[in-house]
Amino acid sequence: MTTPLETQPVHPACAGTSPLTAEGLWRIPRVGPASPLPDGSAAVVSVTTFDLDENRGRSRLWLVSLDSAGPDPRPLTAVAESSSLPRVSPDGRSVAFLRTEGEKRRKQPFVLPLDGGEAERVAELPLGAVDLQWMPSSDALVVAGVLLKGHLDVAATLAERDRRAEDPVKAHVSEETVVRYWDRWLTGGRVPHLFLLDLASSELRDLTPKNEATFLWMDPTGCFDVAPDGSELCFAAAAFSNEDNRYRNVVTRVEIESGRSYRIAPTDAEGAHGPRYAPDGRTIIYGVKFDPAFYADRMRLRRHDLESGEDLPVLMDWHRSPATWEIAPDGAIWLLAQDDARTSVFRMESFETEPTLVARGGTFTGLAIVDAARVIAGRSDLSHPAELHVVAAASGARTVTDFTASALEGVSFGEVRETVIEGAEGAPVQMFIVYPPGGTPDEPLHSEPLPLVQVIHGGPHGISADSFHPRWNAQLFAAPGYVAALVNFQGSTSWGQDFAERIQGHWGDRPYGDVMAATDVLVAAGIADETRMAAAGGSYGGYLVSWISTQTDRFRCVINHAGVFDTQGMFASDMIHSRRVSFGGLPWDAEGLDRWNPVRHAGSIVTPTLVIHGELDYRVPFTQGLLAYSLLKDQGVPARLVHFPDENHWVLKPHNSLLWYREVHAWLERYLVHGVEGE
Repeated sequence: MTTPLETQPVHPACAGTSPLTAEGLWRIPRVGPASPLPDGSAAVVSVTTFDLDENRGRSRLWLVSLDSAGPDPRPLTAVAESSSLPRVSPDGRSVAFLRTEGEKRRKQPFVLPLDGGEAERVAELPLGAVDLQWMPSSDALVVAGVLLKGHLDVAATLAERDRRAEDPVKAHVSEETVVRYWDRWLTGGRVPHLFLLDLASSELRDLTPKNEATFLWMDPTGCFDVAPDGSELCFAAAAFSNEDNRYRNVVTRVEIESGRSYRIAPTDAEGAHGPRYAPDGRTIIYGVKFDPAFYADRMRLRRHDLESGEDLPVLMDWHRSPATWEIAPDGAIWLLAQDDARTSVFRMESFETEPTLVARGGTFTGLAIVDAARVIAGRSDLSHPAELHVVAAASGARTVTDFTASALEGVSFGEVRETVIEGAEGAPVQMFIVYPPGGTPDEPLHSEPLPLVQVIHGGPHGISADSFHPRWNAQLFAAPGYVAALVNFQGSTSWGQDFAERIQGHWGDRPYGDVMAATDVLVAAGIADETRMAAAGGSYGGYLVSWISTQTDRFRCVINHAGVFDTQGMFASDMIHSRRVSFGGLPWDAEGLDRWNPVRHAGSIVTPTLVIHGELDYRVPFTQGLLAYSLLKDQGVPARLVHFPDENHWVLKPHNSLLWYREVHAWLERYLVHGVEGE
């Protein structure tokens, strides 16, 4: 007898001739950031396509109309070179962008006339550029380029770059706390500088000649802004604080003519982010966080009055956490913020008002102002790859591109439903349910319950979002005939600060209970076949599948991608300042650290495990995967290792991704379809 499960439809099934494949996933173009023309008629958008023969992707710029009756998209750059990060000039006559050049694939600034002509490289920086913006006059750019500490000008960095290339010694030497990040070493001393580039003379002037602070390492774009009158700029950068032994983000103003600089970030904040000038040039708004031991600490907004120096809160009590904010010509603030497993568009009429919801559904990214009433942003969901949308304050979101349509022709997707279950300790927990193609709750593909794959997100402070994930694609997990469950366990973001904080010091506690409760609900409802269940997760999700295997043998197999297996070993990670809080102790605090440590409970594991790891993974070092695999094999537990010597925490290269999906699908088929009991 089954127990009814109340679910809400999210996306209907999409009928086609064949389900999504890994190869098909890589044929789908990826629509990136866009920059609107000043008159609001069109925008320049970056679209990336992948060549499987060359095993790489290239980004191309397109001019697209924002009017539903406008002309078809027109390519602006050739497919041979990769062009990205478009910035349309204030006069609407040109677009600046970054183009990847040479064997080292360094990005350099280019400018292309929008009325026709060839793109021209306007500067050549020794280590490339990471961002750029126009001056209001449209005759100059501010370019964020990379220099080397101790060699803080273009000529000195060029000479040092060439010297290092010829030096047979490649050692890393440092006394800093953070020596590597994600997949690269930081000991080379790379720091961003902001250059004023005069387009007529090609003169390049360093506006931050003494800067040794760094932009965000993961994505350095959007860290600076230029004042509306061109008299100054501001930027947010992280400088190391010897006082508390960590990096702290601060906002700095720089007068363009004199070069004088001023720090404006409040001293009580952990970090300041994304400064933006108001259109009247009298105010800067920026984001702040306060808890250095909690990377998912809610973002708040503050505003700084340039005349008085007064710094005031803007959005301190809102329970959501803004991810992106931009100011419209009328002074309204547009925001992107996570909202119940979505990323929605909000608008504030003024600094004193609360945000109001403008567009919800799926995941919006890459916010840019069109005019007082409209913005543009990319939007995707679990059944639709990203396309560019216009979002109007009065009417919501409207799709304006269809770059992905041809790649999706004939592809069938399963229906997506949503439910809220009672998780650990009675907490309400949201879950997406993705059915295989052709199957819905009302017209099931099979008369019997389906094999279940619990797809567990990483972070742990992240979400299984209503988005079209390029690596952990829920439709691709469901495509072979499985039902995929995406549980947003306690610790996930988008349900407020308290919900996200519940996991601190309790990594294996409530999330485990939430996933198991969701599993019980799906089994009781007759959706999942209890004899054919698997769990797959990456990063923290990889940790949780290992922890699950120490607590139960209900799953026929699990997949651990780049997962934590020994919490003590994670103090060799790139960023460790918050580990003592998130794990519940330090390495010498065995009781606190080992309570939720899989390796201390690994003797009870009997579940067949696929272990996948990249050797360039500095967030969860590769030894974590190797330890998991070696211990399982030593105990006679069926296990398989997939090692990528050229990947980091993510699998990004097309052919590596194809292998990843082949291994994942083969492992699931082996145990969920064929019922292999170990070999």
